[in-house]
Amino acid sequence: MISISIIEDHENYRNSLVQALNQNDLFTITGIYNSAEEALTLLPLSPPDIAIVDIQLEDLSGIELIQQVRNKLPNTQFLMCTSFQNSENIFNALKAGASGYIVKGSSAQEIQNAVKELHEGGSPMSPYIARKVISLYHKPEANDFGLSKRELEVLNLLSKGLLYKEISDQLNISANTVKNHCKNIYKRLHVQNKIEALNKFNNH
Repeated sequence: MISISIIEDHENYRNSLVQALNQNDLFTITGIYNSAEEALTLLPLSPPDIAIVDIQLEDLSGIELIQQVRNKLPNTQFLMCTSFQNSENIFNALKAGASGYIVKGSSAQEIQNAVKELHEGGSPMSPYIARKVISLYHKPEANDFGLSKRELEVLNLLSKGLLYKEISDQLNISANTVKNHCKNIYKRLHVQNKIEALNKFNNH
């Protein structure tokens, strides 16, 4: 059996979660809390395998709840179930200790699958959330000097002997922007001019 607690302050959705989970004999609901304050007090007394937490609780956010209670519940995994899908909420929830993240509107089967996947060591996420997480951790191309993709493009064109105006035309940016990129390149490479920059980069 997988023990589950629900922390959700909207009665209708709370009831929907209960109904969805009760359809599966693998699950047993050990706690239902309509506020973060209530959960802070009672969750540690009966630690569940999985806690389904809404982000937008009235007295304390679900993210803050996880931050405060996580150390008291080392064996509990947290599944965010919320309508809030912006990148900041996603990042903060995962940083706080959430292991899974699905959106409200998920079907009963999707909720059940998420709970089972989480219990088996996975990190369930709806497709939308998964794309958001990937974008959060996507870094622009860079090398050991920390040059951005655009700075690398400028440096490459400089190495071909192009002037600022020619580079600006080719990259469809202003000449002043090219100059600013060059200043950043020189700063990152710790050099004073184009020749030194090209020599240092090519010999790296």
